[in-house]
Amino acid sequence: MPNVRGKGLKTIARDVAEGYTVVNPLFLKPFDGETLKALYMEVMKAQAEIRGEKFPYSDVQAIRGRNLKLQRLHISAMIIKTYARDKRIPLI
Repeated sequence: MPNVRGKGLKTIARDVAEGYTVVNPLFLKPFDGETLKALYMEVMKAQAEIRGEKFPYSDVQAIRGRNLKLQRLHISAMIIKTYARDKRIPLI
């Protein structure tokens, strides 16, 4: 698995979900095509894992936190897709 800045891609996807890392074109610039594709897949896996967790019906703060994580991952996936399309890198 490729490492980026000393971190694995799964860790980067978790950091994005928690809000510690922001994905933008400057962040994605040093990535090659394969690493970008792997990062996109890890972001999608993290999104699926969060959706697969039991939904906290009675805890408003937990619902808000879950939705924020999903929102951050979704926005990151869209930024990665747009960046890859602009650079003509196939993700799928």
